[in-house]
This record gives sequence, C-alpha cells and structure tokens, in this order.
Amino acid sequence: MIRQATTKDADAILDVWLLASLQAHDFIPAAFWWQQQEAMRARYLPMAEIWVCERNNEVQGFVALVNNYLAALFVRPDCQQNGIGKALLDTAKQQRQQLSLKVYCENDIAVNFYTQQYFKVMGEGIDAATQQPELYMEYQSHS
Repeated sequence: MIRQATTKDADAILDVWLLASLQAHDFIPAAFWWQQQEAMRARYLPMAEIWVCERNNEVQGFVALVNNYLAALFVRPDCQQNGIGKALLDTAKQQRQQLSLKVYCENDIAVNFYTQQYFKVMGEGIDAATQQPELYMEYQSHS
C-alpha cells in the first residue's frame, strides 16, 4: 500500500534511507551517511512531501518530493526487485507533470532505473558534499 507519510513514519523512513544509501553508494565512505542522519530528520524530511510503501505494517520504501524535485527514492535493500521503486515513482509522476533529480554517476542501478522510467540526462556536475560526479535528469509527462 502506498500512502502519504505521517510523522510516526520518520524513524522507519530514516532506516530505509540509511540502509539503501549504504548499499547503493558504496563508493562513498559509510561514515558520511551515518553523519547525515540528523540533517535528514531535522531539515530535509520536514520540507518534503513524502509517500511510503507499506507492506505487513512495515515501511519498505519511500519517495520524497520538494516542489518538482525528486529529492529521494529509496527501497530497503531486502525489499528491492519487487516493483516498489517503480510504484513509488509512478505515485510521484501522478503528483507532478515534471520531475527533476540528481543521481550519482557511479550508481548504475539507479541511472538505469530512471532512464527506463523516461528520465533524460540534462547535464552533469559534482555533488558538493561528496565530490562525486552526478547526473541531472528530468522527466516530462506527455499527457
């Protein structure tokens, strides 16, 4: 079931974010992700519109939108490959006609996923926090 997140979901969302970040971004030191947890809780999550995928009373993934920016899309590593990411992205697409995002170049799985979901690469840059190269991607609804 996909539903809008409530404040009670914050801990579960942070757990999903940390576990998935550690797995997907193994080219960035794990300490970086551990250090970002409080900033996520205090600054980033409160400013986002968040939708969660809940199965068996457990948050298994989430998508976070800030205006037309897809700020986060994460699925627990043990729940991946079950269509959760696509379902969450489809929910985001229902909310917005246009979406933009940034994704690390080395995160091949995510780059391929977004490309398959009709996102186009619009540019490249360097993430200020990690000094890692990243792609800027956009999605435009055709409806």
